Amino acid sequence: MKSVLLVFLGGGLGSVCRYLVMLFFKTQVDSKFDLFSTLTVNILGSLLIGFLLGWLMKSEALYSNLQLLLAVGFCGGFTTFSTFSSENLNLLKSNLYFEFLLYALGSLVLGVLAVFLGFIITKNLAAH
Repeated sequence: MKSVLLVFLGGGLGSVCRYLVMLFFKTQVDSKFDLFSTLTVNILGSLLIGFLLGWLMKSEALYSNLQLLLAVGFCGGFTTFSTFSSENLNLLKSNLYFEFLLYALGSLVLGVLAVFLGFIITKNLAAH
């Protein structure tokens, strides 16, 4: 039951943060498809999970609870793969094939690079 509560709490916090990012972009960026807010949370979430994985790897005693709270819960609530998929479908349905390729491949490549960067930075900080 404790595990479920940790994921629930982290997921709720992540979802609220995602909503706040969405509100920021709605007021600051005129975006037809709201792609910028989704891209931002997915890249930030990928970077954060890289940091967390690198940091938690050093702290095995706390690993399980913090992984559930932060990686599974918060990052799971914060990132928006289902929204990302829906937006890609909308781009395809609108015959915006170049935008679809740019958005889909850009999100994938930047997301993987952000996880790698977060992991490497945290790993290198631990070595010092």
